[in-house]
Amino acid sequence: QVQLVESGGGLVQAGGSLRLSCASSGRPLINYGVSWFRQAPAKEREFVAGIVWSGTMTNYTDSVKGRFTISRDNAKNTVYLQMNSLKAEDTAVYYCAATELPYSIRPDSPYNYWGQGTQVTVSS
Repeated sequence: QVQLVESGGGLVQAGGSLRLSCASSGRPLINYGVSWFRQAPAKEREFVAGIVWSGTMTNYTDSVKGRFTISRDNAKNTVYLQMNSLKAEDTAVYYCAATELPYSIRPDSPYNYWGQGTQVTVSS
C-alpha cells in the first residue's frame, strides 16, 4: 500500500516560489508514475505535472510550463514540485497521485493513490 503525504504549501506573494513535496510511506514510490493535480475553489481538479518512475520523462500542463518543475528522489521516496513565478491563478489545493503504471503520467492515467492535499495561496 502507498500512502502519500504532501507538504510545503503556504501563502506567498505573486512572483514568489514554493516547493511542494510528496512523500510516500509504505511501499516505495520507485515503481510508480507520480503526478501533481490542483483544485481551485469552484473549479474542477486539473492536472499540473507528472514524472515517470525513473525521472527521465515529465509532462506539464501548458499554464505551468517554464515556471514549474517536477522532480523525484527515489532514494528518499519523494516527488517534488518546484513552483516559481507564482501567479494568483495558481491558488489551489495541490494533490499528488501515484499510478501503478510507471510510465503513465497523463491527466487521464489510472491513479491508484492520492494524498490529502496541501493549500497554496498566492496573493496579488
